[in-house]
Amino acid sequence: MMWIFCGISQYNKEREFGVSRREEYEQQTESLLEPIVSGMGFELVDVEYVKEGGTWYLRAYIDKPGGITVDDCEAVSRQFSDVLDEKDYIEDSYVFEVSSPGLGRPLKKEKDFKRSIGEEVEIRTYRAVARQKEFVGILQRYDDRTVTIVYEDGEEQTFDRSDIALIRLALDF
Repeated sequence: MMWIFCGISQYNKEREFGVSRREEYEQQTESLLEPIVSGMGFELVDVEYVKEGGTWYLRAYIDKPGGITVDDCEAVSRQFSDVLDEKDYIEDSYVFEVSSPGLGRPLKKEKDFKRSIGEEVEIRTYRAVARQKEFVGILQRYDDRTVTIVYEDGEEQTFDRSDIALIRLALDF
């Protein structure tokens, strides 16, 4: 019970003062990793710092046309590990991983949305909208606050971004 209370207190403290420690680590990693990744001809898709099963993970997701190989991930990992050792800005012990974002990667950044205009996307909302929480349509437009999709019948639907739990390219098998 005490652990949950401490977690809530930390969350509120982070919200009150702006950027959380997690976000700070992700932003710093992104700024240090971006020149390495782009210098190797790859795109830095995302960085996340998460705790899973009692272990902290610092994950970098990279991509390139045609897809990422294990050798690509290893090359980025080797180069960035030296930077991580030198800068030593993360207080916790953690595991550093470099990975491909996979086919079902979420759209998070401006470049993700821009690249996906005209593509079929899947949207999951936090709460039901017209009795459903999953929507599939063509990404028509977006801005800082909204995302608009068009269904097969031509009907448009606009969602507030704050109501969207997940948006990603739709996977057809």
